[in-house]
Amino acid sequence: MSKTMTGPDGLVRCGWCAQTTEFIDYHDREWGFPVDDDIRLFEKLCLESFQSGLSWRTILAKRENFRQAFAGFDFNKMAKFDHQDVERLLQDAGIIRHRGKIEAVINNAKRAQELVGEAGSLAAYFWQFEMLVDEGFVPQSASTSAQSITLSKELKKRGWKFVGPTTVYSFMQAMGLVNDHALDCVGRKEVMRVRETFQKPV
Repeated sequence: MSKTMTGPDGLVRCGWCAQTTEFIDYHDREWGFPVDDDIRLFEKLCLESFQSGLSWRTILAKRENFRQAFAGFDFNKMAKFDHQDVERLLQDAGIIRHRGKIEAVINNAKRAQELVGEAGSLAAYFWQFEMLVDEGFVPQSASTSAQSITLSKELKKRGWKFVGPTTVYSFMQAMGLVNDHALDCVGRKEVMRVRETFQKPV
């Protein structure tokens, strides 16, 4: 059974919300809700890449700085970034100054353009890997899934970088490709309600 916590409002939430109060709003408003917006999908995959080896708390605290530094994660704009932009970003104390990760997300912006040309949108492509769960599913019991492993392999074949199975599964959890809220978490039913009217992109 996934761990839960009781918030200051008396509501039961996923246990990871206890790490910091900032997580509660993120959990209640974003995490696990289905997303079909290409920019948001690309942003999250980039931020998950930056998180590799770090905590999500660190990344969330810097998210607005990342957005400003990376042109709002508009991959069409980021695809035009060059060596000078890399050097500029390496001097930006508001983000994670890791050359490999910076170069990776710029590369991934170009790959995102290619993927849109192939699939019509990032949303249409990613939602092919939606993880449907059965009654025996235990939320937050694994850090990868068959779907995240497959998606990771497919992205790597297309030249994407820093998109391992664990990174991809975290992306899937956050963007609603799987409802991984704890069974008795208040967010689980809310996500299920939203998913009932969500139009899966094609």
